Amino acid sequence: MNASHISQIADELNLSYLQVQAVASLLEEDASIPFIARYRKEATGSLDEVLIASIRDRLGQLQDLDSRRSAILNSLEQHGHLTDELNQRVMAAQTLSELEDIYLPFRPKRRTRATMAREKGLEALALLLLEQNGTDPSLAAAAAYVDPEKGVNSSEEALSGARDILAERFGEDSESRGRMRRLFAEKGKFVCQVATGKETEGIKYKDYFDWKEPVPHAPSHRILAMRRGENEDILNLSVIPPETDAIQILESLFVTGAGEDANQVRLAIQDGYKRLLSRSMETEIRLVTKERADVEAIRIFADNLKQLLLAPPLGAKKTIGLDPGFRTGCKLVCLDRQGKIIYHDTIYPHLSDSQTRLAAEKVMELCSRFDIEAIAVGNGTAGRETETFLRSIGLPRQISVIMVNESGASIYSASEVAREEFPDLDLTVRGAVSIARRLMDPLSELVKIDPKSIGVGQYQHDVDQTALKQALDDVVINCVNHVGVDVNQASAQLLTYISGLGPQLARNIVLHRNENGPFESRQALKKVKRLGPKAFEQAAGFLRIREGKNPLDASAVHPESYPIVDAMAKDMDCTVPDLIKNPELRSRIDISRYVSESVGLPTLKDILNELAKPGRDPREPFETAFTSGVEKMEDLRVGMKLPGIITNVTAFGAFVDIGVHQDGLIHVSELSDRFVKNPLDVVKVTQKVQVTVLDVDLDRKRISLSLKSTPESAATSRRPVSGPPVQPVSKKGVKRPSREKPAPFNNPFADIFNNHS
Repeated sequence: MNASHISQIADELNLSYLQVQAVASLLEEDASIPFIARYRKEATGSLDEVLIASIRDRLGQLQDLDSRRSAILNSLEQHGHLTDELNQRVMAAQTLSELEDIYLPFRPKRRTRATMAREKGLEALALLLLEQNGTDPSLAAAAAYVDPEKGVNSSEEALSGARDILAERFGEDSESRGRMRRLFAEKGKFVCQVATGKETEGIKYKDYFDWKEPVPHAPSHRILAMRRGENEDILNLSVIPPETDAIQILESLFVTGAGEDANQVRLAIQDGYKRLLSRSMETEIRLVTKERADVEAIRIFADNLKQLLLAPPLGAKKTIGLDPGFRTGCKLVCLDRQGKIIYHDTIYPHLSDSQTRLAAEKVMELCSRFDIEAIAVGNGTAGRETETFLRSIGLPRQISVIMVNESGASIYSASEVAREEFPDLDLTVRGAVSIARRLMDPLSELVKIDPKSIGVGQYQHDVDQTALKQALDDVVINCVNHVGVDVNQASAQLLTYISGLGPQLARNIVLHRNENGPFESRQALKKVKRLGPKAFEQAAGFLRIREGKNPLDASAVHPESYPIVDAMAKDMDCTVPDLIKNPELRSRIDISRYVSESVGLPTLKDILNELAKPGRDPREPFETAFTSGVEKMEDLRVGMKLPGIITNVTAFGAFVDIGVHQDGLIHVSELSDRFVKNPLDVVKVTQKVQVTVLDVDLDRKRISLSLKSTPESAATSRRPVSGPPVQPVSKKGVKRPSREKPAPFNNPFADIFNNHS
């Protein structure tokens, strides 16, 4: 463990050294983030999952920096360049870009114009020019280096080669690169133009056909949209600062005279900037703004995924799942309260009157035969029509008909997980099962699907895939452990995300359960193959055993704390079940009596809270969905007020399902009567809202909505309804550029951006 890293992270995150050190030590011992956050509060000072993950990530970044530092020092030493001064500079570098600037002049490189000029013996002339002592380079100074055998046939060729050497030298100078980097970050502009002849093919990028925007203020979604258009050969994109400012910076660094030799230096500066330095800096700024855009897009995706995974579950209800369709019919499944399929069929409610009657009779008969309590309808093709059909057939009042977001259901249906679970069922039947189970318990079902297929992201295919996977994995792990898992009901896929387990131990738990029956206690988990003491310590508190011998096994109280609860019960002269049932007994407990070297007040407070509601599901209670009665875009009118459900939140607004097969967009400026910087501060995925229709564009399939109390219509609003073309993961809607400022981010330009955005 590197003490300097601990100190640096503590300063950056405004934490104590001991807090960061404790997290680093626990991570080194392979403790999971949920375990550290929940059961090691005394060590960390009650840090949450977000801060613990930040410490983990920053430790990794600093370790990568150290690895690169070591590689550079080895290279410098091997090639005979390493001096005490250079070693000190390398060791003092705080960022990768600073390290690379120091190393650049010594890095082995391919043959360049400067390399060839040096081979011709022109470096001495270049150094003579750089002295700028008034020498006239066109006379004897340059003539002395004319040598046809070396390929230098004239004074002008000698001067040209010398300027090539100077241009490369200026471009590799660490101070010039640092100041140029700051110029690109502070005054650079994204300049976007449509490629010649691509106007029709790239019409969805129309908003970027002639677009300019300051680098510090460009939000993530526009950066990613422009880059995507460039990758598709629709747009030409560049990042440039004012050239005069760049030349002035370089001249202030390298021009020291006023003679003809100084003019040669100026020519070298102009050539070096245009040919070398500007391209190098543009590459850097493009990479760093891409990193900034990725951070923001990944954050939004992670926040949306968390809300979706923690959506209220219907619970253990006998449920019908319907995967709607017109010509191919609606695939129907009946599930018992444990989510097991007990019947499947296909109905055709949308082909003819006779088929509609048969479908109605079938649904009514199944509801009676299996005592159905809810019907889940996928929100894809024919979803609203199927919902309308079900509401028209006279179902018993106690049966709820609920629309379910089916994004990713087809991915699950074709997955190896689904084939293992339902080897004899058709893909579409598996999809209907997934839809029903999503209603019963969204978390348990959605963990079976790659998060990128769920449809709540923003440009997820354009961002760094490794960083995206890490962030989404963190979200899934934190959500699963936050809720807890019934070890006697959970699938292997769900158990995989429990702290300390993983795919193999999850499979071993399911295999042991199948062979030996349900677990009667947490201690019985120790009999599972390869589940050792460390895995048990990490996992036990997040695994629930309902109706077991020990009531604490159904709670989030960790087995290591059972003796504390036993001591509390003994001191109250009662049993543990009595403590759980009797609030008056718990109110008399003085938790300060149970503080020890390893257990402090945070853990003791958690224990008391859990005894009050052992094993309580932390998710919000389920509320029956509502419907607007509007089914087609053609039915919409400006000014209509409709119920809807948030399906996706992006940096520029939120998408809403209002029941017309096309999500509408609430632009960030229409989310509230007050100014909104971050849409996630106002709305979240699965939230029910009441919206007003601002505009309907049937040709482009765009619906503009508002959450304001007195929204303006699109005709009177100053804000245009149209917007940037590239939509996030969503199947619906196109967005307008917004001018919200990006969040601070961590990279070599961080100080610049954080101070100028």
